[in-house]
Amino acid sequence: MADENSAAAAAEGITGQLAIQKIYLKDVSFEAPNSPLIFTSELNPAADVRFATKTTSLDADNHEVVLTVSVTVNQDDQTVYLVEVQQAGIFTVRGFPEEHLPAILSTACPNTLFPFAREAVCDLVVKGGFPQLLLAPVNFEVLYAQELQRRQSQSETA
Repeated sequence: MADENSAAAAAEGITGQLAIQKIYLKDVSFEAPNSPLIFTSELNPAADVRFATKTTSLDADNHEVVLTVSVTVNQDDQTVYLVEVQQAGIFTVRGFPEEHLPAILSTACPNTLFPFAREAVCDLVVKGGFPQLLLAPVNFEVLYAQELQRRQSQSETA
């Protein structure tokens, strides 16, 4: 798919560059509010996983992108654990048309950050004494398209 996108961009005369300058953990949080009693229960929990992204322009070509992954795991009406990871990166984006910048920052950059965030979430959960939590892959392109559609329908109703 990346080759198809590269070929399409080249056909359109787009010769942009996306480069990773730095990847880092900006913030992490883990809570197990009902421990140690929760460890004595038979667990069949439900997980609520949420994603958010935030971008900040550092200068004309450099942008910080923060992918927030929040997971709340509940057993009936009890919280088993909550984990939140803010995985961040500084990306250089140049040579693309200005109208492509929001899509690049909302899709390509979170796609790069997600494996790091997934690993951090899993590590925190295991260190908290719980079984591994392996997050499924995320299609940030679809999430971005859904967000654009949501904004468009909001502006139409306003």
